[in-house]
Amino acid sequence: MGSVYKVIEIVGTDDSSWEAAATTAIVTASKTLRDLRVAEVMQQDVTIGDDGKPDQFRVKLSVSFKYEG
Repeated sequence: MGSVYKVIEIVGTDDSSWEAAATTAIVTASKTLRDLRVAEVMQQDVTIGDDGKPDQFRVKLSVSFKYEG
């Protein structure tokens, strides 16, 4: 029997890296979504602080999870 998966987009942020931002997004999403399967990085960006240094790393992820209808 086949399965059905729903795909949503989420954005994670972190002060240290894109990897940490992705981890933040996945860990937070896993608290309310069950059976997370795959996360794909769709976009990365970083805000720049007044001092000219990276301020906050942001990652947009496409996340799939098993659909229970």
